[in-house]
Amino acid sequence: QVQLVESGGGLVQAGGSLRLSCAASGRTFSSYGMGWFRQAPGKEREFVAAVSWSGGSTYYADSVKDRFTISRDNAKKTVYLQMNSLKPEDTAVYYCAADRGTPYGSARALDYDYWGQGTQVTVSS
Repeated sequence: QVQLVESGGGLVQAGGSLRLSCAASGRTFSSYGMGWFRQAPGKEREFVAAVSWSGGSTYYADSVKDRFTISRDNAKKTVYLQMNSLKPEDTAVYYCAADRGTPYGSARALDYDYWGQGTQVTVSS
């Protein structure tokens, strides 16, 4: 069993930055692919970024490529999402997720087994 707790959300002006953190429990964290998803009001949950078990491979949605960076620290059992050049359309609840079946990460929400409770990110114009 893995528990995930996100933090770092908040209110920021357009063009600003935030760093989200996702702290995980469990001894097998380092073998899981990890991802970030987001859900805006009235919209479906969408993929943002994923990272492989080692951190060596990363994947991004086109909408955040070159602005967001996903990383992980297996010693701290934490995944990060550095968000730069934020836009109002980035406003959403951001969720961290763990995929025990695919150590390389995935863009499909259905592949993930564990989810955090989410953290709100609001970008004002």
